[in-house]
Amino acid sequence: MNEAQLKKYAELLVRSGGNVQKGQPVVISSDVTNACFARMVQEYAYDAGASEVVMEWRDDISSKAKYMRAADEIFDVYPQWCVDRFKFYDDRNAVYLHIISSDPDLLKEVSPDRIMRYTKANRKGTKAHSTLTMSNARRWSVLAVPSPEWAAKVFPDLDAEAGVAKLWEAIIKGARADGDNPIEDWAAHRENFNQHKSAMDKKQFKTLRFTNSLGTDITIGMPENHKWQGGGDIGQDGFPFFPNQPTEEIFTAPDRNKVNGKVVASMPLSYQSRLIEEFSITFKDGKAVEYQAKAGEEILKSIIEMDEGAAYLGEVALVANSSPISQMNILFYNTLFDENASSHFALGKAYPDCIENGINMNDDELAKVGLNDSILHVDFMFGTADMHVVGTLADGTEIVIMDQGELVNLE
Repeated sequence: MNEAQLKKYAELLVRSGGNVQKGQPVVISSDVTNACFARMVQEYAYDAGASEVVMEWRDDISSKAKYMRAADEIFDVYPQWCVDRFKFYDDRNAVYLHIISSDPDLLKEVSPDRIMRYTKANRKGTKAHSTLTMSNARRWSVLAVPSPEWAAKVFPDLDAEAGVAKLWEAIIKGARADGDNPIEDWAAHRENFNQHKSAMDKKQFKTLRFTNSLGTDITIGMPENHKWQGGGDIGQDGFPFFPNQPTEEIFTAPDRNKVNGKVVASMPLSYQSRLIEEFSITFKDGKAVEYQAKAGEEILKSIIEMDEGAAYLGEVALVANSSPISQMNILFYNTLFDENASSHFALGKAYPDCIENGINMNDDELAKVGLNDSILHVDFMFGTADMHVVGTLADGTEIVIMDQGELVNLE
């Protein structure tokens, strides 16, 4: 990538993604291999008026060594100093910016049990912080940059240099950062989302039924006063932001107890360096009661059995088949991109802002209105070019929401 395009991409994360305001601290999380780009983001954060920019470096190679060689008991513990660190910056209304560049195969040799246990400990330790970010009380944003290992996985037939260049091209295009003014392009992107969300909110569908030729036939019951999100959020302080760059979805939370039928995945799910392929899940009264996979079934099992809420849905998302990422027809082995190529569900926790006044409800109140809770939130893709979605209103009227994989204009 040329430097001018990189600078636009870095500024996009600060200005549109986290929407950093004067006087706010900023915490940037990045792998050490992306230090040059992370420092570029740091400069734009200071330009935006950040009071302090904290660099939180990761080293994936060291993380793998820890998984492979550390004492077994440490994987059940999340250090208190890490909890305190989040609280320190949460109390100061920090903006969190994440730069990801994963190696999809990094943890392939690691014991799944160690990963599962540490994931559980990590999610429990960061629950207070996650509650703030998932309720938009703290702004955050994620974008990706390529690595040679990631590029080799996505484009195995290309040499290292060509693979990284092609992955850069796909990332920038998918993130709608390839234009002359990406910040303006994302503002227009937001408006398009707002039209769809407003139309869906007005309908207040009682159920959504998804069908396609792969064998998906599932009906999702919706909670009263549900709200559709996507294309950006509004922080509790009133400032808009984009949690994910890219994003092509509108989403909401289902009633956790009113999901019935079978969903067949349309894409493999890359989860902790392992691939779950050709899988399906059957739900009864909200709970996953049957599941199978051609490959990775033990990983799917570990997700569904992580805790009680992991067997229920926390999100239903609509993505048009014509989205830029879908049209690339690339498996990125990264949920940030793959979830924006296809309509999808998420096992686990629901976002509180998917219900009216949800950000002001406690866990018991959210459960009472039907929203799911879990330490996990794992998206999996099932959308296809022939996806058909029908919404049913309170009076029984049926309305087509998606036809042949494309959203219908409901205005």
